[in-house]
Amino acid sequence: MARDYYEVLGVARDASAREIKKAFLGKARELHPDVSDAPDAEERFKEVNEAYSVLSDEQKRANYDRFGTAEVPMGGFDMGDIFGGGLDDIFSSFFGGGAPGARGARTHGRDMGIRLQITLADAAAGCSKTVAYDRLATCEHCHGSGAEEGGEVVTCPTCRGAGRVTQVQRTILGAMQTQTTCPQCHGEGKVVSKPCPECHGEGRVSGHERVRVEIPAGVRDGQRLVVPGKGEAGLRGDEAGDLVVQVSVAQDEHFERQGDDLWCEREISAFQAMLGCELSVEGILADELVKVPVPAGTQPGDAVSVPGAGMPNARGRRGKLVVVVRVRVPRDLSEEERTQLSAMSRRRGEGTGLDFAGPDLFDELDGADEDSSGRKPKARRPHKRGRK
Repeated sequence: MARDYYEVLGVARDASAREIKKAFLGKARELHPDVSDAPDAEERFKEVNEAYSVLSDEQKRANYDRFGTAEVPMGGFDMGDIFGGGLDDIFSSFFGGGAPGARGARTHGRDMGIRLQITLADAAAGCSKTVAYDRLATCEHCHGSGAEEGGEVVTCPTCRGAGRVTQVQRTILGAMQTQTTCPQCHGEGKVVSKPCPECHGEGRVSGHERVRVEIPAGVRDGQRLVVPGKGEAGLRGDEAGDLVVQVSVAQDEHFERQGDDLWCEREISAFQAMLGCELSVEGILADELVKVPVPAGTQPGDAVSVPGAGMPNARGRRGKLVVVVRVRVPRDLSEEERTQLSAMSRRRGEGTGLDFAGPDLFDELDGADEDSSGRKPKARRPHKRGRK
């Protein structure tokens, strides 16, 4: 048997995703074939990768914790299915009797499962989707009874309704009694006197189904939605199983979802970062425009958040919209602009060591308005003291 994945990574079964990732990175660095001299390094490295691929995936980890394997058939199963004829047959073979509390053959329908992928926008707003799949549906010819006109469900004459038959074998040790599933009714204890020609007495036939699934706003990736009664139909009118829809939310090109918050990046100019500005960001909902106030002095990589503009949740509230600011430095400054910025830099004591020709920015700022001739008067400068 394969080693326990938690044991492989050296973490507890309740370890967080962060602890699992940290443990994996440590093991990977230690066992990488290019680094380790251990003869089994390559094999152990593969084992670590396999363990991490399962435990880092939320759905696979849940399956592993529950069933001991990452991949579980969506159609469902029970312990009787694993052992073919059921636990009853196993106990019968060894002990000559039924298992304590063992049930008869399955008559209710199984749950079925499908995967449905939607966009992040659909997940935010909620939507309605039609899914198509194959299933055992109620036979329309006999309306699920399994009997043709004039036929009926009667007690199995072979096992007399017990669902099991007893056989006695004589051995050198004496008589040995065994019980097996009835070959005529397959453990149900009942048979149809005149079976329906369409379903052969089962009351269900293979069919193609189309079902409308309502997706609630704020649904999460991997969340399961149940559509009652749309799984496998029961045998001869017994209870049908459910359809379990596992929702997969596709990655969005504009937003990254983190819980109920939405993250995105937006670019602003260096002047907007210095002076402050207001951005208009298209929200996740249709026709939604979110105003994002960027404060003066914002630095590259700063995050500005707007409460109530993220993803909705089951409580009817919305998370935050978080905008990560990227600052764009202009590359097309004119000589006049470079000169003015150089003068400002010198005034702030942040000289670049480069000199730019042209008028001094502060000379212009200190000057008066243009006179009637359209010319600017000379800038006012401090008067020199006269000689004594």
